[in-house]
Amino acid sequence: MAGKVTKGLAGLRQAAGHTQQSFVVAFMDEAARLGIDASLSVRQLRRWERETPPPLPHPSQQVVLEAMLGVPLAETGFDVPGHRMTVAAPISDAGGVKRRTFVADTGALAAGAFFPTRPGPRIGTADLGRLRTRLDGLYQTDHTEGSVPAMAEARRIEGEITGVLGAASYTSRIGRELQTMLAELHGHRAWYGYDGGLIDEGRVACIEALAAAQLVDNPLLQVSVLETLVLLAIKAGRAWEAASAVENAYRLATSAGAGHTVHLVIALRDANVATHTGDLSGARRALSRAVTFQGRADADTEVPNWAQFAGPFEVDYATADMYVRAAQPKRAVPFLHAAVRGIGGDLARNSASYRVKLAGVLLDAGEADEACGEMSAVLDACGGIASPRLLGKIREFQRAACRVDSTAARECGERIRETVRGGTA
Repeated sequence: MAGKVTKGLAGLRQAAGHTQQSFVVAFMDEAARLGIDASLSVRQLRRWERETPPPLPHPSQQVVLEAMLGVPLAETGFDVPGHRMTVAAPISDAGGVKRRTFVADTGALAAGAFFPTRPGPRIGTADLGRLRTRLDGLYQTDHTEGSVPAMAEARRIEGEITGVLGAASYTSRIGRELQTMLAELHGHRAWYGYDGGLIDEGRVACIEALAAAQLVDNPLLQVSVLETLVLLAIKAGRAWEAASAVENAYRLATSAGAGHTVHLVIALRDANVATHTGDLSGARRALSRAVTFQGRADADTEVPNWAQFAGPFEVDYATADMYVRAAQPKRAVPFLHAAVRGIGGDLARNSASYRVKLAGVLLDAGEADEACGEMSAVLDACGGIASPRLLGKIREFQRAACRVDSTAARECGERIRETVRGGTA
């Protein structure tokens, strides 16, 4: 009897890719989904798998186990009394016994419950780890080389994942992880659309990402997409959509128990919306919240990859943006100086973007020489960054410099023409 139980229950659990701990979690989820008052502990699961004879599950536990495993309880090695036996029979047969039934023979169900019958290769945790490493590497590529090469790599990874999902064999847990990665990739593509000025494409990617994140029931992943949607909606002139995205992001983050850094990102997007619409009082309130969240961020034990960019320099940058919107460039300058100092060299693309912003604000404040000095530093550093948004900002500064009657401005404008003629930034 003990050997039969091990081959049955423990074997099906292992085939599903579950540890004993994760199986218990899945059991509780299934019970909640079925609306059944049933519980399970790791200790009890161990008794079921190891003891001779194993203790019989309660009737409510039996229903949940059979729903999870797709086979009658008796086929997993338990000695089930006749009045609790389940059978394979048509449920519409008026003469049949009215017990829970199965729609196929137990052997087919046991094999098909966890391993899709497909001709492709079997995908395991090692394959998943390699894909995850490449996916996480997109952040570094985007920060250091720009969105253009990052988009190319993202498309390659996406092609591999969709191919695996459609043709390979994998456990339900690995399938869920693959779908989560696909949702993340859609989110990356949304950001690349924003950075590349492809706003409509970015919004479509956001919708795909939100749908995929909902399917895997990942609220924080939905928040990451919504914070990008805010930026895209602002660019598309859809301030109401951006404001709605902020509200939903706050709601999801709160219900998921997200940390202070995630709330900091949302507060910054809230400030983006208020600044764009000219609601400077709203912008100040959002920035005050951001300062509060930033002050507590050290208490976070875990921060999602997509939120790790957020820090004091982002708050300073957003504050400067508010002053620029209020037509007070001189008040924006010290905040931009602080942002440039604080951002660090590992975020090369954002660092260059911050300095271009500083250069433009200095120019508006009448500090042409200092502005051109900042722009020269950007041109020295950004040669290997392929970012359409950064290139657009540099060209915008060039147009502004052309209107300034200054030797430094004329020389800087000429250097920009020579540097970006081929669109290298």
